[in-house]
Amino acid sequence: MSTRPLVIIPDARLRLASDPIVRIDAKVRTLVEDMLETMYDAPGIGLAAIQVGVPERVVTIDVAREGEEKQPLVLINPEIVAASEELSVYQEGCLSIPEYYEEVERPARVTVRFLDLDGETREIEASGLLATCVQHEIDHLNGVLFIDHISKLKRDRVVKKFTKALRERERDGKS
Repeated sequence: MSTRPLVIIPDARLRLASDPIVRIDAKVRTLVEDMLETMYDAPGIGLAAIQVGVPERVVTIDVAREGEEKQPLVLINPEIVAASEELSVYQEGCLSIPEYYEEVERPARVTVRFLDLDGETREIEASGLLATCVQHEIDHLNGVLFIDHISKLKRDRVVKKFTKALRERERDGKS
């Protein structure tokens, strides 16, 4: 297992739609192990494969609180099959948009179908923070960022900030 570098906005890869996993093999298992290590190291509660530069439909999540036993969840080819009409608002952040947080409104509950690491089809019903995290990570698989759910003004401001920082790093030879 090893940590992988995170893809940070404005990197265009974050806007790619990820490809489905056709076969769960050693390569996918290694990717999952690396994603979990990267997510915990960051630290974060969710990570989509595209955030480590791999455009495949794999997500890792762990919403266990600090001090609680880790409860890693691996979703392969996840899809939301039902969502509540009731909405909830959470302050979201993203490892690909470091140190930026905004309130985002999403369905309060979702049902998600996915493959586990054994290739078995599973379904979970998620609410609260887990529902928000699942939706956030599945958005990544579709090239959608949480900032796409906020006002255009705020979104443009944060993209401009990260684009400027990238230009400065490139100019200083640190990219």
